[in-house]
Amino acid sequence: MGHFGDYQNEIYQKGLQGIEPSLPVDFKTLEQRATAALSPSVLSYVQGGCGDENTQRRNVDAFGHWGIVPRMLVDARVRDLSVDVFGKRYASPLMMAPIGVIGICAQDGHGDLATARAAGIAGVPMIASTLMNDPLEDVAKALGDGDAFFQLYTPKDRDLATSFVRRAEAAGYRGIVVTLDTWVTGWRPRDLNTSNFPQLRGAALANYFSDPVFRAKLAAPPEDDPAAAIDLWANIFGQTVTWDDLAWLRKLTRLPLIVKGIQHPDDAKRAIDVGVDAIYCSNHGGRQANGGIASIDLLPDVVAASRKTPVWFDSGIRSGSDVVKALAMGASVVAVGRPYAYGLALGGSEGVVHVLRSIQAEADLLMAVDGLPTLELLRAAGVRPVQP
Repeated sequence: MGHFGDYQNEIYQKGLQGIEPSLPVDFKTLEQRATAALSPSVLSYVQGGCGDENTQRRNVDAFGHWGIVPRMLVDARVRDLSVDVFGKRYASPLMMAPIGVIGICAQDGHGDLATARAAGIAGVPMIASTLMNDPLEDVAKALGDGDAFFQLYTPKDRDLATSFVRRAEAAGYRGIVVTLDTWVTGWRPRDLNTSNFPQLRGAALANYFSDPVFRAKLAAPPEDDPAAAIDLWANIFGQTVTWDDLAWLRKLTRLPLIVKGIQHPDDAKRAIDVGVDAIYCSNHGGRQANGGIASIDLLPDVVAASRKTPVWFDSGIRSGSDVVKALAMGASVVAVGRPYAYGLALGGSEGVVHVLRSIQAEADLLMAVDGLPTLELLRAAGVRPVQP
């Protein structure tokens, strides 16, 4: 039986033939390479955070404040990182977080399709954003045998929200992930300093422009009058999702409903009472609000409040060790964002698969060396605070 850590053996064996990896396996070098490859406007949007980006940095740095507790004299030759997500078993707890401009991170502008193909190849579910460069139906077809969840930016118009959900259901998405913290864009100096907002230039709006409810509100089709379509999008995009809206969304679909952006345990409890199927602990990677607490530091309280309800996690994941720490603190699945965006920019679908395999390999080998061959044993060992 193979393990994710065997990926390093593939790399070393190819090295004996004089073949080095075309892409780096560490985030720092990956980011350096992607910085040179991406256009300044796309790079700014992908890398940028809110305000002085302190929360964004804190998300990453906070992982260094927690340490995994190893257990020795354990036979860890066979490891099991598999997880159950709404009745389906996946080989690892890794997911791809939604990235609204992943489409334009690809050289051909079809990054959503490339990410979907990578999801199918790697067996890592994709959380596809409402903001896509290709319609959600085309992205679903590109998955092959892979899976995706549909992330909903709830529009102000309930008929349009209903249309998005129905389309996702029909296309085979496995759940609806409702983002709570992006009804308005946070203050992002990198983009403001260059007046850079891709959606206002027509990027990532394919789901709107292809939607019958949205198109019916226009005097002319988006392809004939894109300016009017973009203006409508700007006016219809952001609904402040309240508890009443969440209750309505719960009744709207039988698909699993996941709420993304939960940071407070009381919000987790109330959302579970409304009937959501998973809590998604995230602060949007520090892109939406500055001055906050690192998500990983808030995760334990959210997990405790959620009890048996699964807790998904993202924000600051850069490596396999970050994934393992989040799992040790109770996360059911862990989503990665920027690293796979960089892999896409540098190598298309193959670049994404390489990044995912590298993260999985590091996580697997870390658990092997630390004598923690299962997620149950990992969580039992837990983590301890480390003196900064």
